Amino acid sequence: MLTVADENMPFASEAFGTLGRVRSLPGRGIAPADLREADILAVRSVTRVNGGLLSGSRVRFVGTATIGTDHVDTAWLERAGIGFSAAPGCNAVSVAEYVVAALLVLARRAEFTLEGRTLGVIGVGNVGSRVLARAEALGMRIIANDPPLADMTGDPLYRPLEEALAADIITLHVPLTGQGRYPTSHLVDRDLLERVRPGTILINTSRGPVADTRAVKSALGAGRLAAAVLDVWENEPEIDLELLESTAIATPHIAGYSYDGKVNGTTMIYRAACGHFGLDPDWDPAGLLPPPAEPVIRPSAAGSDPQSLLADIVPAAYDILADDRRLRLAAGLAAGERGGYFDRLRKQYPLRREFSAFTVEAGGSPPGLGHTLAGLGFRVKA
Repeated sequence: MLTVADENMPFASEAFGTLGRVRSLPGRGIAPADLREADILAVRSVTRVNGGLLSGSRVRFVGTATIGTDHVDTAWLERAGIGFSAAPGCNAVSVAEYVVAALLVLARRAEFTLEGRTLGVIGVGNVGSRVLARAEALGMRIIANDPPLADMTGDPLYRPLEEALAADIITLHVPLTGQGRYPTSHLVDRDLLERVRPGTILINTSRGPVADTRAVKSALGAGRLAAAVLDVWENEPEIDLELLESTAIATPHIAGYSYDGKVNGTTMIYRAACGHFGLDPDWDPAGLLPPPAEPVIRPSAAGSDPQSLLADIVPAAYDILADDRRLRLAAGLAAGERGGYFDRLRKQYPLRREFSAFTVEAGGSPPGLGHTLAGLGFRVKA
């Protein structure tokens, strides 16, 4: 068998190599001619998978090593009899840690305390539920909104959208859908932003088109939004430069780019491909992930308040502002160069391990900090 895989998928050659030959290509450049002899197509979010790409090929299975599937025409695959699998939850921890990092940066900049603040979590699936748990570890109050889950479960945890819009901070974790009872394309539009409280903070790590670019720029300009943290953008990789310059934190669609999450995605679709072809998986990534360069974090500000300590500890594991600085360099490039630069930031993304790969030596820290660190996913040594 021949697998064509996005070159940005770690261990794709090792995993799918157990099934036959592997050809790695830039995800955005995969073309019909590349797939004529392929049996498996393994992609990430930048490859548009549809009849135009696959017609005339012998591909029998498509896997996307991502949570989202809006880049895949699943209805066409079903009609064509082609197997399909996504990787739900593969990078959920990574995205949740990104949100934690963003919250701590914003709180330090604006000098506010996270404990007691309200966080409106819109979308409480694999990612949103992990964001919720970590926000609670930070002492925040949660307003969870997820209409499909509310309909399915009747759980009073899920509150109406209007309640979530009253939160101090709103974070988006919904799939991109344009149809159905609860479409999310331009969910955040001018009308919605006129219903939030002045001074609200918006975080979007879901999909760019969930938020209307013009509406977000207008709300930031008018002060209805105090700040926006954007990891995803409409029209990627050709992002809106004015919106980039207006955001508090801006990153190039890498919230879920922990190495752990990427490897999880590869593993999940490899195993799904094996299942589709009736084969036993013969590859396992256990023990293959490299350790962080500095796996032990020793807080230097003993005696400080817990939030200040957290704001020092978290960047030692994941420095969100380094990602922000790299993307902002796009503002100095010619218009025709920005899209390629955006893609290179993703392709050449530095190795990032999740908090669970780090041990924090918390001896002498304020009471309760160890419990909070554990709630965020860190290993803790007293």
